[in-house]
Amino acid sequence: MDAAFTAEQHEIRRTLRELLVTHCGPGEVRAAADTAPGYDEALWHRLARELGLPGIALPEAYGGVGCGTAELALACEEAGRALLPSPLLATSVLAAPLIARLGTEAQRTALLPRIAGGTLTAALAVPGGSLATALGLTGDNAGGQWAGGGRAGGIQARPDDGGGDGGWRLYGEAAQVLDGHSAGLLLVAAHAGGFPRSRTLLFLVPAASASGLVRTRQTSMDGTRALARVELRDTSAELLGADDTTDAAGALAATGRTVAAVLAAEAVGAAESALDRTVAYAGEREQFGRPIGSFQAVKHRLADLYVQVQAARSAAYYAAWDPAAGGLALAQALEALRVTTSEAIQLHGGIGFTWEHEAHLYFKRAASDELLFGPVHRLRDHAARQAGLFAPDTTGRGVAV
Repeated sequence: MDAAFTAEQHEIRRTLRELLVTHCGPGEVRAAADTAPGYDEALWHRLARELGLPGIALPEAYGGVGCGTAELALACEEAGRALLPSPLLATSVLAAPLIARLGTEAQRTALLPRIAGGTLTAALAVPGGSLATALGLTGDNAGGQWAGGGRAGGIQARPDDGGGDGGWRLYGEAAQVLDGHSAGLLLVAAHAGGFPRSRTLLFLVPAASASGLVRTRQTSMDGTRALARVELRDTSAELLGADDTTDAAGALAATGRTVAAVLAAEAVGAAESALDRTVAYAGEREQFGRPIGSFQAVKHRLADLYVQVQAARSAAYYAAWDPAAGGLALAQALEALRVTTSEAIQLHGGIGFTWEHEAHLYFKRAASDELLFGPVHRLRDHAARQAGLFAPDTTGRGVAV
C-alpha cells in the first residue's frame, strides 16, 4: 500500500478547500440550510461544472470523472470541514453507486450522466428510519427485518398488472430520508412477494412525475443534513435492475462499506475544523493577562484532541483504500467528532454555550451523524462480529468470547 496521495488528489483537496473557504462560511452555511432545498443550488451547480464533484467517483463512460473512493473521501473531508450543505452524500455516495451496481444499461445511461452533471439529485429512502441497518453498518441487513420483514409496516411493492409495462406500485412510508424533500429521483427500498416470499428490492421513483408521492421536510437536529418523510400512496415505480432476482440487500451492504469510509473522512474533516477553530480561539482569548492556550491544562486537552483526530484520519484514509475497514473507521471518526466538538464548546467558555455560535454547528453534526449512522458502540459490535471475534453461543445464555 502506498499511503502517499498523488498530485491529482492533492489538487482536488486544494481546489475544493479554496472554493469552500470563500463561499461556505458559517453565515453562508446557515443561510443555505434555511432555503427550501436545504442547500445553495448555485454553489452546487458550480461545484458540478468546475470540479465535476457529483460524478467524481462515477465512470467516465457515464459522464463522471473516473476517480475512486479515495478521491471521493478527500472531497467529502473538505465538505465536512466546511459543513457544506449539499446533495453530495445522498446523491453521489448513497444513490449513484446503487444505480451503477444494480441498474440496467438503459437505466445507467439515462440517470448517471445527469447525476454526474449536477442536474439530477437522488435520495435513498428506506423505511423505519433504519439507514444504518439497511446499509449493513450496525447489523446484518439480509433478513430484511429493518424494512418490515414483509409484515405490516415498511414499504410494500406489487406488480402493476393493469399497466402492462412491467411496472410496480408502492405503498408505505419512509422517515429520515436524506434530501428526500428535494431530490429529483428517489431510490426506494420496498418488500415484494408478501410474507411467504418476502424479499427486498430497490425501485426508481421520479419525484416530478410520480402520483401519490408526498414529501415533507422534517425538523432535524443538524440543519445542514436535510431530512424528509416520504409517503408513497399507490405510487408507480420502476424496478432497479433487470428483474426481481437482484440481490438488493447485498448491493446495499457493499455500498454501505464505501459509505462508511467516506463518512469517516467527512467526520474527520469536521473534527479537524472544530479543533482548528478552538486552537485559534485559545490563542486569542486572554485570562489573567495571558492567552488561555498558554495554560498547561488547556494545552493537554488540545493535545489529546489532536491525537484523537489524527488517529481517526489514519483510520479513515485506510478505509478509503480498503472499504472493508469502513465500519471501524466510521466508529473512530464519529467518536473523535463527538469528543472534539464537545470540548470545543467547553473551551470556548461562555460564548461557546450560546446557540448562535458556530461551535454548535459542529456539535449538532456530531450528534446527528451518530443518530443516523451509529451509534459508535453498535458500529464496533457489528464490525467485531463480522471479524469473528465472538465465538458462537452454544449455551443459550449469550454470545461467548
